[in-house]
Amino acid sequence: MIIIGEKINSTLKAIRPAIESYDAKTIQDLAIKQHEAGAAYIDVNAGMFHDDEPQRLVWLIETIQEVTDAPFAIDSPNPAAIEAALRANKNAKPIINSITNEKERYNAIAPLAVEYKTGIIALCMDDAGMPETVEDRVTIAGRLIEKLTKQGVAIGDIYIDPMIRPIGTGSQNGVVALETMRRVKAEYPDVHLTCGLSNISFGLPARKLINQAFLVAAMSAGLDSAILDPLDKRLMSFLYATEALMGLDDFCMNYLTMFREGRLEF
Repeated sequence: MIIIGEKINSTLKAIRPAIESYDAKTIQDLAIKQHEAGAAYIDVNAGMFHDDEPQRLVWLIETIQEVTDAPFAIDSPNPAAIEAALRANKNAKPIINSITNEKERYNAIAPLAVEYKTGIIALCMDDAGMPETVEDRVTIAGRLIEKLTKQGVAIGDIYIDPMIRPIGTGSQNGVVALETMRRVKAEYPDVHLTCGLSNISFGLPARKLINQAFLVAAMSAGLDSAILDPLDKRLMSFLYATEALMGLDDFCMNYLTMFREGRLEF
């Protein structure tokens, strides 16, 4: 499972003041903790600072790479901010988070993925908006995969996001997301599937419970990456247990290691 640590995000009330005040220690500590907890990538988002997002995003990149070599998921719809962050990056190959099949956004961001040879999260959305049906989402995913690979993005560098909508606003939203994952993985087995895991529980009480259940279901549907909180020990425990059950952990060695290290919560 490719884990993208979600915690360094300017939309989070707990982290926005640290970005606003250029609190390097808080940012660095959070990056280190996420990486040590299992995050393969550190998501960085400065989108709430509309007037100077590129500069803030560059500061996050430069600050974090002083203390860890974990690669970044550069989280912005702003091509100028993404490019500034890519130029500042000295760690391993990053992921751009994200692109859609909206013409203007696609044409601005796809060339950056090609030039900098990055991974890229591709959202199942186009100029018509967020599709309602599984069929429409799979169609958009196929179009994005075809266009990106034709431009030179390796299929293994594409992370399809089926667009997770809260089940609190539509009882079938979870079903649609899961079926989209199954269909995309069946038709395009070499692409990755990712999502913002906690979107599924937005607006509901006891959100962590919904997130845990959805993670297990999504992994069973083909999800092999997720933007989540790696510091949620119970959530990570479900992840390791599910990997073991799905035959993704030879002889349960990783699960046993996590148990011996006291990193499972049960």
